[in-house]
Amino acid sequence: MENLSEADLKKIVDEVVSSLIREMPSQLESLVNSAPAAATKPSPAERNTVAIGADHGGYPLKETLKVFLEEKGFQVIDCGTGSTESVDYPDFARAVAQQVAEGKAWRGIMIDGAGIGSCMAANKVPGIRAAMCYDHATASNSREHNNANLLTLGAGLIGANLAKQITTTFLETEFGGGRHARRVDKIMAIES
Repeated sequence: MENLSEADLKKIVDEVVSSLIREMPSQLESLVNSAPAAATKPSPAERNTVAIGADHGGYPLKETLKVFLEEKGFQVIDCGTGSTESVDYPDFARAVAQQVAEGKAWRGIMIDGAGIGSCMAANKVPGIRAAMCYDHATASNSREHNNANLLTLGAGLIGANLAKQITTTFLETEFGGGRHARRVDKIMAIES
């Protein structure tokens, strides 16, 4: 290389750069096609399925939201419970979270008395970013900034009309990406 003139060196660099530019489209296509499924946006059919669950305290609100979701055109996976008979909320929070984590549901909704315990339980399932929301602002922020994929509600704290508003906001708000994506990646990295 010491014996090459500056003109020869420039010619070699130009050929290498030209070759790389010609190969770039096929390399980019290969990268896009090999991207992990989790990084891709859900198809419209996937965006139409919501898993919902509740304990005994959240059962009446779950039934109300089920009808509300179906009227809005969503497919609903009911993870239980089926009555007001006493049950343990972690069982149902886990069932809803697994539907979302396994890609069987696009989003999840879990309802208990306060929404706190279900949020804690659901967040133990890898891939879940559950958020307990109690108004429009928390629902919007949980989606836009944190890309939450599971909503928890406290039936003892909010009424049916507010629950419908929160649910609508949660399901309609898109993730903001940008600086928030880096932060969500760091949240998810804690799992590993």
